[in-house]
Amino acid sequence: MRFILGIIGILFGAALIVYRESVGDMLGQPAWADKVGGIYNVVVIIGVLMFFWSLAYMTNTQDIFFAPLFYFLPGRSAGVSGGVPGTEF
Repeated sequence: MRFILGIIGILFGAALIVYRESVGDMLGQPAWADKVGGIYNVVVIIGVLMFFWSLAYMTNTQDIFFAPLFYFLPGRSAGVSGGVPGTEF
């Protein structure tokens, strides 16, 4: 099941990249999207993130994929193992 959901996510991410103009026109032009290059750039960024997240989900490597983000969360260590020793429940 993990493989099938990963393939669906990869196809969805690729479809967002290919059909970014149609998706962008459907969503409209919010003011915050101008700061990152417009709605078409936002759709491409979401498509690329969806592609890599689905690939990480298929291979069960989300902890490695999200390790840089865990560094900024309070109460988490920067390592892949996650968590600060002594704080387990």
